[in-house]
Amino acid sequence: MGTTYEVKFNNAVTNTDVIALKNRIDQRLAGINAAMSTYLPDSELSKINRAAAGVWLPLSEELYRVIREALAISAASRGAFDITVGPLVNLWGFGPDGRPLQVPDAATIESVRAGTGYEKIHLRDAPRALRKDMDTIYLDLSGIAKGYAVDAVAALLEQLSLQDYLVELGGEVRARGRNAQGQYWRIGIEKPDLDTRTVERVIPLRDIAMATSGNYRNFFYLEGERYSHFINPATGRPIRQDLASVTVLDQSCMTADAWATALFVLGPERGRALAENLGLSVFFITRNGASYNERLTSAFTRQLAAD
Repeated sequence: MGTTYEVKFNNAVTNTDVIALKNRIDQRLAGINAAMSTYLPDSELSKINRAAAGVWLPLSEELYRVIREALAISAASRGAFDITVGPLVNLWGFGPDGRPLQVPDAATIESVRAGTGYEKIHLRDAPRALRKDMDTIYLDLSGIAKGYAVDAVAALLEQLSLQDYLVELGGEVRARGRNAQGQYWRIGIEKPDLDTRTVERVIPLRDIAMATSGNYRNFFYLEGERYSHFINPATGRPIRQDLASVTVLDQSCMTADAWATALFVLGPERGRALAENLGLSVFFITRNGASYNERLTSAFTRQLAAD
């Protein structure tokens, strides 16, 4: 997945074999990567991306589950989250081909955008299968698969009767129980500074997952303009706004991961309004000149106030 993971657990009452546990976690993550990677040419997802449109393509249970959740969040966010946006991401230089030498012209952007769209994907429940409306449809799960992997590792720990743990993968987190000091696991939300790494706020995680999206690390300058890696599926262009960071709390890290992306694309006003309407627990950080403003949804405020 091009990133790292970390697992902590309170082993005061267990004799867990750490080496054996690490091997099982590695195997679990390798299996998810083999299904959902766009970098492995023989992954299940890569084979789907190469397949022709108009035919039903069998899906594994895990891939079906992730794509189903992705499409549900796409519909709920009015298309702000879209797992078909990968060709546009690549066009703007955030894929494996590197940065563009010049800004893509409007005709090229529209041509690529016309070959995307989550509504051009169809799922079948029994037997599990997917059908694409266009050959150009290319699925990229980078906005949701890391969260799913966190949930999968957490489930593995619970199967092994480890009830007090913290799982972090690529910045997405899930916690349960308490640490060795008997306290809730505490995670810092990063201040969205371009040049430094400092903490904006520390959040106690009470049996919940947390995912954050921001535009302060992955960007580039071209022809005097700053371009973010967040692409608006509706326009095919990088978003430009004052929103710097979105953090979502949810029982599912997969769900939190996808919503963090969707709400970031929607922006501080539309994103917060939708989050409030859906009862999502979200923490927004917006830029205000050289400083930052925090905006919390009601559900997030209640989460912080909980005992």
